[in-house]
Amino acid sequence: MPHDSSVAAATASPQPARIVAAFGRNFLADRGDGRPFPCVARGKRSEVVCGDRVLLRPGDPAVIESVLPRRNTLWREDAWRSKVFAANLDLLLVVTAAEPPPHLDLVGRALIAASAEDIQALVLVNKCELPGTHDLLQRLQPLAACGYRVLEISARERPRQTLELLQPWLSGRTSMLIGASGVGKSTLANTLIPGLQAQTGTLSEALGSGRHTTTATRLWDLPALPAGSALLDSPGFQAFGLNHLSLTQLQHAMPELQARNGQCRFQNCTHRQEPGCVVRKSVEAGAIDAGRYALYLRVLQELLEAPRHARA
Repeated sequence: MPHDSSVAAATASPQPARIVAAFGRNFLADRGDGRPFPCVARGKRSEVVCGDRVLLRPGDPAVIESVLPRRNTLWREDAWRSKVFAANLDLLLVVTAAEPPPHLDLVGRALIAASAEDIQALVLVNKCELPGTHDLLQRLQPLAACGYRVLEISARERPRQTLELLQPWLSGRTSMLIGASGVGKSTLANTLIPGLQAQTGTLSEALGSGRHTTTATRLWDLPALPAGSALLDSPGFQAFGLNHLSLTQLQHAMPELQARNGQCRFQNCTHRQEPGCVVRKSVEAGAIDAGRYALYLRVLQELLEAPRHARA
């Protein structure tokens, strides 16, 4: 005879919750009371990600019955693997710094991924006290010219000013921190989330995989801000493939290209060598930054070389 509690769990109605931590097939969910609890996904292949709204079947652990429709997803894909970072984001915080040497290709790719999913993005230049910051800001000027906001912060040296500067952006939104290793992303997370280290220890214990949680994605409430303010932190990255995009999505995800949509002689112009290409003429005239155009060509070549990829 099954135990009464097992029968009750099997017959109970699924309950809504949000996934606030993800590592492999282990997850933590929150019903809205700020008390995360463990849950697992059905099946061998898990497609649940941090930020997902789900329906849970009560149990020990609870079981994810279904994932509710997502507003958006942030993911990267190259020739070897595809990885979804998170779902249902309002804002992407792309962190860079003068040290270690900035990899602006990664910054540009993260912005493309966000734009393709209609996620607002903000570029944060951390460690702004470093002498190389001025040069970095000059290199980021083409992003500002495209409409991206670029903010200088110093999470370690000026934590209070950093918090005050970011509060209007974070208030009432689900935001995600992303950046290459070494740019100070963890320091920024600690600035924005009081007691983060203690909370991380609790999360590790709850997931039952403490030694691995440095690679876990996790979402935290921001108690100093209005209800609904949350920050998602993820491991640092060194590569950002965009093979999941189509050519049309790529062109629409770069503001300077989208602004010239439909102006070329050919409707399906790839902006590479076609005659009458307004984009190439704009690059030659200096109206489109040559570095941004080079990024477009690199990503485009990757898309065209992806064997499964649609080319339109």
